[in-house]
Amino acid sequence: MDDPLARWRDQLEAWAIPEEVLAAAPESPWGFPVGLFRARAERAGARPPTPSSQEAAGWLPPGGTVLDVGAGGGAASLPLAGRAGRLVAVDQSPGMVEAFLTAAATAGVDAEAVQGSWPEVAGEVGPADVVVCHHVLYNVADLAPFAGALTDHARRRVVAELTERHPLVGLAPLWRRFHGLERPSGPGADDAVAALEALGLRVARQDWESQDRFGFDDFDELVAFTRRRLCLPAERDPEVAAALLEEGTRQVDGVWVSGQPRRVATLSWPGSAS
Repeated sequence: MDDPLARWRDQLEAWAIPEEVLAAAPESPWGFPVGLFRARAERAGARPPTPSSQEAAGWLPPGGTVLDVGAGGGAASLPLAGRAGRLVAVDQSPGMVEAFLTAAATAGVDAEAVQGSWPEVAGEVGPADVVVCHHVLYNVADLAPFAGALTDHARRRVVAELTERHPLVGLAPLWRRFHGLERPSGPGADDAVAALEALGLRVARQDWESQDRFGFDDFDELVAFTRRRLCLPAERDPEVAAALLEEGTRQVDGVWVSGQPRRVATLSWPGSAS
């Protein structure tokens, strides 16, 4: 019998980088620059509300509390600052926590942050009216305790956002080009919904096209980031730059991006906190 949770876990585990490639990497291929998420949060506050923000705002009482899990710079929660009375962020990166608190202070909203991984630090955080969790689920192989803790902390609603396809799918041509490796194509949003519903959650879904171009202001930064992702040394930067341009990387609204506009899914379900 097909197990959606096991299928989700197995597909994510298939993304593991082969040991021989990882061992030869001069730098860690994981992580994101803090500035990338800070800029994304700033753009989120300047744009019209997304379907995810609208869904969260519809469940948020005036002056209510928002818990942002995997907050980064606060792109999921800061657009709610005008309605929320308090924002609480959880992120494992000290730099992201600092960026979130700075942005919240600039927005004039009461905020606090907890550094750590979810759900390990869930016990340090109280319930909130709405829990938001954007672009984190693809990092979570063991979905049951993660989603369970999200649900247990939401009085009204959990709102999760993720891309329709796994975000690393776009790097497949470069892995093929530089390492001769074929990379996975899943999981995707359909698999996320199936796994969450297997946990007994009543998931509502809305699909849309994101106008937020997740990219870099500086092309050299994009090249260096991609090169680290591919476990290559810095001297390969010119080759990576050429490959990115050949694959269609271009500048849109001042941001260097690859591929087409992102298809995104907003998933939401009832919370269980009292």
